[in-house]
Amino acid sequence: MFHPLRVKEIERLTDDAVAVTFTVPPALRTAFRHTPGQHITLRATIDGQEIRRTYSVCTPATGDPVLRVGIRLVEHGAFSPYALKELAPGDTVDVMAPAGRFTLTPRPGHFAAIVGGSGITPVLSIAATLLAEEPDAQFCLIRSDRTTASTMFLEEVADLKDRYPQRFQLVTVLSREERQTGLPSGRLDENRLRTLVPALLPTAAVDGWFLCGPHGLVQGAERALRALGVPRARIHEEIFHIANGAAAPAPAGPAPAHSTVTATLDGRSGTWPVHDGESLLEAVLRNRPDAPYACKGGVCGTCRAFLVDGEIRMDRNFALESDEVDAGYVLACQSHPATEKVELDFDR
Repeated sequence: MFHPLRVKEIERLTDDAVAVTFTVPPALRTAFRHTPGQHITLRATIDGQEIRRTYSVCTPATGDPVLRVGIRLVEHGAFSPYALKELAPGDTVDVMAPAGRFTLTPRPGHFAAIVGGSGITPVLSIAATLLAEEPDAQFCLIRSDRTTASTMFLEEVADLKDRYPQRFQLVTVLSREERQTGLPSGRLDENRLRTLVPALLPTAAVDGWFLCGPHGLVQGAERALRALGVPRARIHEEIFHIANGAAAPAPAGPAPAHSTVTATLDGRSGTWPVHDGESLLEAVLRNRPDAPYACKGGVCGTCRAFLVDGEIRMDRNFALESDEVDAGYVLACQSHPATEKVELDFDR
């Protein structure tokens, strides 16, 4: 469900990124209380078209949390140019309550993150909350950016380093700028991480790894960590951007001539036909416009649903962990029927 929230502040972070803070009325504070790492879905009508996008909450989930997100300009994007050039304090944006499973509930232990670009946003909330609430926790942040000028949340990260000098470790790699101190410039790819990570911290002793950013960086970091012996269960991923051709959809299989989808949403169920070539989400949306979705690209996980009955073919998946897929969850935006009857439950 969307709620209209007023924009309280827009802060310029870099030439191509802003932080947007929303005013949350007292009646909605419980609904908008986030777990560190979660995101919100924003909805706006731009040039007569409804646009939805997800952005991670970047503020700590401590005290009375502030609803603030970081937005970076995406080339040929629809929402980000609007946010950077037109959105202003006092404007109203439809906002969905926080969601997502790229999260960390504060607990003792040693945690680390590898992020690229705007992938810092959920990790900033995770690290700040963990260090504030758990005195027996440590956090190592390895971040990759193009240049110092393009680095989001420089001051917030520096504040963590100053506030927790013994428990927060920061390593910055710039791909397009040489520095007099620190690591040499260059891309943070798989080969480099396989050498860098063991030199920074005891890999086997890290209780959880959080990888966030572009598809290439996240997948390269995962391969590097697995090569270093990190169990897959300790690796958590969130992808912010999929380049064209980064991952082709799965080959189409034969589809039943006449398929139906039964969907349960907010306690109400219905059964509808699935048109040829439609995803299950598209079939549901024709009849239930309130069905949850944002990116429709298999990245954000907003349309996650439980497969109650039937079989599906899922084109691509960058949002669900393997244990979620094994448990029966699917991305409705990427799912097509492989049997005549399919049943989904969006409420589980």
